[in-house]
Amino acid sequence: MAGSFADYPRHSFAARPKANSPLVSKRLDNFLDGRYKDQNLSKVLYASRRDDAQHVKLEYWPAPGRTKPTFDEARKHLDGGQGKAIGKGFEFGPSWTNHWLKVTLNIPKDWAKYPEVQLIFDMSGEALVFDESGVALQGLTGDFHSDRRAEYIIPSTEVKKGRCVRYIECSANHMFGCGTDPLVSADLAVPNLEAWRLKYDFETLRQLSEVLPAQSPLANKARMTANNIMNAFDGTLESVATCRGLAEECLGRDWENRIAKARGGKGADPDGQLWSLGHCHIDTAWLWPWSVTQQKVARSWSTQIDLMERYPEHHFVATTAQQYKWLETLYPKVFEKLKQKVKSGQFEVTGGTWVECDSNMPSGEALSRQFLLGQRYFKSRFGFYCDTFVLPDTFGYVAQLPQLARLSGCSSFFTQKLSWNATNLFPYTTFNWVGLDGSEVLTHMTPVVNYNSQCGIDDIRKGYTNHQNLDVTSDSMLLFGNGDGGGGPTPQMLERLRRARAVGEANDASGSELPLIRMGATMSAFFDSVRAKTNNGEVLPDWYGELYLEFHRGTYTSQASTKRGNRSGEILLKDVELLATLASLSSDYKYPKENLDLLWEDLCRNQFHDTLPGSSINLCVKDSDGKYREIQAAGKDLLNGALDALISRSNESIFLNTLHSIPRREVVASKCSVSAQDGFAIAEVSTGIQGAVIKAEHTPAVVEKAGDGFILSNSTMSIRIAGGRITSIKDLALGRELIRQGRTAGLNIYEDHPENWDAWDVEYYHLEKVTHLRFETCEIAAKGPLRASVVCTMAVGRSKATVTISLDALPASVQEGSRSLIRFDCEVDWHEDHRFLKFELPTTVWAPEATYDAAFGVVKRPTYRNTTWDSAKFEVCAHKFADLSEYGYGVAILNDCKYGYAVQGSVMRLSLLRSPTAPDETCDRGNQQFAFAIYPHLGTYSESDVQQVAHIFNNPLLETQGSLPSSSPLSAFPFVVERAPNVMLETVKRGENDFDALTHKPTGSKTIIMRLFEHMGGSAAAKISIRGIKVANASVVNILEHHIQDMAFKSDGDAISMDVTFTAFEVKTVKVELA
Repeated sequence: MAGSFADYPRHSFAARPKANSPLVSKRLDNFLDGRYKDQNLSKVLYASRRDDAQHVKLEYWPAPGRTKPTFDEARKHLDGGQGKAIGKGFEFGPSWTNHWLKVTLNIPKDWAKYPEVQLIFDMSGEALVFDESGVALQGLTGDFHSDRRAEYIIPSTEVKKGRCVRYIECSANHMFGCGTDPLVSADLAVPNLEAWRLKYDFETLRQLSEVLPAQSPLANKARMTANNIMNAFDGTLESVATCRGLAEECLGRDWENRIAKARGGKGADPDGQLWSLGHCHIDTAWLWPWSVTQQKVARSWSTQIDLMERYPEHHFVATTAQQYKWLETLYPKVFEKLKQKVKSGQFEVTGGTWVECDSNMPSGEALSRQFLLGQRYFKSRFGFYCDTFVLPDTFGYVAQLPQLARLSGCSSFFTQKLSWNATNLFPYTTFNWVGLDGSEVLTHMTPVVNYNSQCGIDDIRKGYTNHQNLDVTSDSMLLFGNGDGGGGPTPQMLERLRRARAVGEANDASGSELPLIRMGATMSAFFDSVRAKTNNGEVLPDWYGELYLEFHRGTYTSQASTKRGNRSGEILLKDVELLATLASLSSDYKYPKENLDLLWEDLCRNQFHDTLPGSSINLCVKDSDGKYREIQAAGKDLLNGALDALISRSNESIFLNTLHSIPRREVVASKCSVSAQDGFAIAEVSTGIQGAVIKAEHTPAVVEKAGDGFILSNSTMSIRIAGGRITSIKDLALGRELIRQGRTAGLNIYEDHPENWDAWDVEYYHLEKVTHLRFETCEIAAKGPLRASVVCTMAVGRSKATVTISLDALPASVQEGSRSLIRFDCEVDWHEDHRFLKFELPTTVWAPEATYDAAFGVVKRPTYRNTTWDSAKFEVCAHKFADLSEYGYGVAILNDCKYGYAVQGSVMRLSLLRSPTAPDETCDRGNQQFAFAIYPHLGTYSESDVQQVAHIFNNPLLETQGSLPSSSPLSAFPFVVERAPNVMLETVKRGENDFDALTHKPTGSKTIIMRLFEHMGGSAAAKISIRGIKVANASVVNILEHHIQDMAFKSDGDAISMDVTFTAFEVKTVKVELA
């Protein structure tokens, strides 16, 4: 028998040594390319190539400027004889321009015998191949990096005919931004497919030998198998077949047929721990503008549709409704092909939002619109809502996202960005993320720690080695494909995954060394499987509150104009919806649903995670700033149109309070009011929206010269400016000094030299190198009695700043005991490099945590640095305010367009301007305007009116001319929230189903949507009263306006009322159907 004692040789004459593993490993480097490429496997990868003009004819037509002609336009020029002949070495440019080629391929007749013929086209940039009918077939990516995809497979029918004509749109930009290089390849080629398959076999064996531990049996087996292949290869195709047979020692006998048979017709694996999904993260704007992103979408997704025909196991997942809409509008033929792949289950639509947005800075309502716009688009085009929320590259995650996701139909969340933490390793891979109100989403952070895996064995192994929850589940997700700049999966990646599956089945079925690859499943199926294996998440750990990214903290401040555009846009659109809704109730006014949707789409697109954070190139900033200007212009037109329907125009001055639920009495700058004193007046809105100028008794605000500075004071507060700094802020009613002894408040400038990622990052050590800036001049601007103010100026390096410091005679709100705001209106001509401007307030308040305004709530963060988790929060995000309160007293810093804060001990800081030089070297340079305020208050945050005052600061009374008809809803606001001061009515709009999702035409339904939220962190039993409107039904709905539960309502005098309960930080949407 074989291997018996009788067959074992008695003598040995070979003197065989043990294999030198390190030397063998180095030898493996020589089988592909390199200095032996004329003798190794590279020699036989192609059977034949042609690049002469007889076989490859190129006719060129450049698009004028930065235009993007359609296929029909380009073909008209090229077929009309306007194309000129070009060849290799031709350089496309300048950057961001587009160029069209007509490529005529004359294919040798004897090539019809080959199974595959390719056009290898590399113009060092990005390109899109069209057939003669104008269908986009496939994207091409030039250069010789890992994202290169230069081969286009010519259909066999055209190979047999001997002729193929294609049109190629060539863009003069690299995958990651601007740049031009020459045409490298335009070749007809015949690949030796078995040689290419051996290449993939060998690469897998080599990676196994390099990645697995030195004592791994599989690693050693792979190394020796690869070495045997090199010994067997003699440069002939016959030896390729022998070598492939040797590779089966690790891959398994007849592995290709075995796996194909097990996968069946749909290509799905029956098992496996590493769920592998094709993905193509395309930044909506970053190192390229929107116009280029539109092309990237078409290139990337058409390529994936093509790959699905050749790789039935290939399942591709894509997010971002905006990108789908671009494809639908600009490339309708590709969109129709995509819809077919969605139906077949190979193309998974997911994410649920309009774009993969920043989640730190958008308001709660803006985040709700991200879901509403995205989900309604997906439902209208594909017939379903997404159940998985996807933000793989966003710079931190606000604590209300779990609730908003659940209210939008998403029960699962995928990300990976916290793997970038600079200080602390995030402790979970799969967990329940619990939001402020207790809502939870099943969350997975891929242990592969990226969303653009190249499918190497190193990434596959991370499915185990980086997995933080193996005690509960070994399942994890691998998203593979070229990303950020698009492209997506390549044939090489899919070939690698086939072999990784084969290796696992043949050598490691239990998954002890590598997780078993699982292809053909969906992201939704992954989360369903995790739920099933974890008892619906009960055995998974919980993480409560925000997912703070310990990185990219500078994005809260970079690009000040973007931040201002976002805040003002959010407020304007909310106001337009409110007034338009009221106008649609009382007149023939037509609610501008289509216009509002387009404006919300524009605003939500600008909240993309490289746009709003300010981490894009200048070209993108110009696009987004231009869009903000359009939003303001169009929004104000809509606002005025609604006002025209609500008021009778006259010369009378009236004031409108779009905060409606917050009564107001405040000093306003008014040029129209006859009651104005030195340009200021007192306006009051006690109930509803409409108010007017009044005369009221008050203690005047005054400003006095004091030494080299000034003292501003009123009945409750005083502020002293001396030596160019703020030396005292005193609560006169309590006799309490708010600035710590020996310290001053004012503007500080810091050296800002991050280690990497200039526009993104700020490092802790920037706080160590500070200059306390001093005002150089101060002059009285307003003497009172309604407003006292001084205008101060200073030079800041090459920059100049003008700061108007004001104190009004009135308190900041009508709440008893309210203090006055100390307001700072700033205009800065900013021309610094790598400097960070902040306002610093060293207080006398002592508290272990501060309260920060966030989307639909607040977040509390430590003021001390006891742990590394605390220390990492040296710069944090907040919306309208940060508050530091102790028992009985507190101080808040409010702002009108800033997002970066820090509270360290008792020192509060507001970040104002940065000056990075990359990726936009002009970031923040030029004129910048912003305002902030100090608001001292009685009680802790939860006992105070800080939230209301911050809303007032961001929503000035709207002065207009006219008078109100008695029937106008402005005179008596129809919707009133009572009995719950901790509940705010944030949004009033018309119902989505009042209008057709595609045509925006009225459907006959007439509903009002009210979105409310509890902002203090406690329960509430609110009463909503509705006056002047006949109500047929009322219900609680989710963000998509789907029914949750009916609401009972009753007559209450001249109104109807309904009781609504809230838990801590709960967001509730109420739908009222009109009779």
